[in-house]
Amino acid sequence: MSEMRVLFAVLAATTLACTSAAQETGDVPRGGVEQGPPNAPWQRPAFPGQTRAPERQTGVAIDVMTVADGLDHPWGLAFLPDGRILVTERAGRLRLVGSDGKLSDAIAGLPDMDVGGQGGLLDVALDPSFVANHFIYWSYSEPQRGGANNTAVARGQLVDGLLPHVDHVQVIFHQTPSLGSSLHFGSRLVFARDGTLFITLGERSITLGRMQAQRLDGTLGKIVRINANGSIPPDNPFVGRTNVRPEIWSLGHRNVQAATLHPETGELWEIEHGTRGGDEVNIARAGKDYGWPTIAYGVEYAGGAITGGITAKAGMEQPLYYWDPVIAPSGMTFYTGDLFPEWKGSLFVGGLASQALVRLDVDGERITGEERLLTDMHRRIRDVAQGPDGALYLLTDESPGQILKLVPRRAVR
Repeated sequence: MSEMRVLFAVLAATTLACTSAAQETGDVPRGGVEQGPPNAPWQRPAFPGQTRAPERQTGVAIDVMTVADGLDHPWGLAFLPDGRILVTERAGRLRLVGSDGKLSDAIAGLPDMDVGGQGGLLDVALDPSFVANHFIYWSYSEPQRGGANNTAVARGQLVDGLLPHVDHVQVIFHQTPSLGSSLHFGSRLVFARDGTLFITLGERSITLGRMQAQRLDGTLGKIVRINANGSIPPDNPFVGRTNVRPEIWSLGHRNVQAATLHPETGELWEIEHGTRGGDEVNIARAGKDYGWPTIAYGVEYAGGAITGGITAKAGMEQPLYYWDPVIAPSGMTFYTGDLFPEWKGSLFVGGLASQALVRLDVDGERITGEERLLTDMHRRIRDVAQGPDGALYLLTDESPGQILKLVPRRAVR
């Protein structure tokens, strides 16, 4: 038996033993969407409704259409004003998708990337003034000397035509410090209403990086906020402090691969990967500490409680909601369109491990209901976005991967 199989066997036995013991004492949390036993049956939420919200099925009938096929692990997408779609492939290619679903060749001009593991070309976003300036932004894993790497963000002007490319490329953010890891790069790019850019990051997973999520002299395990040209907004929470990175917006994050603005408040909501039993929903607020790795829900992938099982500490934020077992969240959007009136105000989340599209009912800052959609497709969903037509668009984390479109099911006549 290989070492990997032995590890999986040990993890399965440990989980089964913990679950069985909890079942005997009646401690296994119940309720909510059917999702199997928790990864950490002994842990308790800090407040009612923090996990396993009631199942709320909307009964919306949908059709799933294929927009494009043949992508290599697509990661992020952005809609151009003319209806075409920019889509990234983790393998390092940025492509244009026409209205007919045809894929362009790779857009030239992007900087070198360190492709491997979870690294490569990640998210993509349009400048709020794209119609005037044609700037696009992308995040990626940037190679450094000695096998180290880090998350970086670049921007350039999209030049359309027979041979599309980006011009005037400028790297506007480098995560520090660089480490030798192929894991936990983050990252989502979200423009705030004031034109500043939020960049969500990871802590690179390895112990050396994890322990820096609480430090302010680097950007591991942080969400940062910069201006569109890479400069620092003067109202960032740590500006002016000695030995503190001024771009930091919030700290104590593990690996944030889902983020979006709330349509009413304009605040940044994010969902980050926890360990087994600890994926969490947060509102990322200026200067706040979200706890990792001092406090956490869940258990280590190698077994055993994280941080001695400490899930709360004064001065550290509690998640609005967490999943146990995990869904492995990636990509999220609040639905504001008219195509699905029953879903208006819902928060949609892509699920990798759950292989589902997760819909959440949101009441203020509370998650009040949950629904799992597309579970019969058995696809890892990497990103979810609302299109200009009010449809929901999904990326499947596969090779070949797809862009899928969700529309109301047509009545059979």
